[in-house]
Amino acid sequence: QVQLVESGGGLVQAGDSLRLSCAASGRTISNYGMGWFRQAPGKERGFVAAITRSGANTYYADSVKGRFTISRDNAKNTLYLEMNSLNPDDTAVYYCAATIRYGNFRVASDANYWGQGTQVTVSS
Repeated sequence: QVQLVESGGGLVQAGDSLRLSCAASGRTISNYGMGWFRQAPGKERGFVAAITRSGANTYYADSVKGRFTISRDNAKNTLYLEMNSLNPDDTAVYYCAATIRYGNFRVASDANYWGQGTQVTVSS
């Protein structure tokens, strides 16, 4: 079992930055592909970014490419999401997830573990 706990969300203004963290416990995340997903009110949970086990490969949704950066520190058992140039469309609950699958972790149903989520609200 892997327990995932997100932190770092909050209320910011358009153009601001936030850094989300996802602390894992139970097992080392080096054995898992990791990803960030988000869910806005009335919408399905959607892909934001993913990173392979070693961190060598990263993947992004088109809507966040160039603004968000996913990274991981396997020694600290922690996943990060650096978010810049935030806009109101980024408002959502952000979830980190772990998968035993290899490759691009883009589909929520591929997740084996989820965190509880952290709210990000961007005001205009």
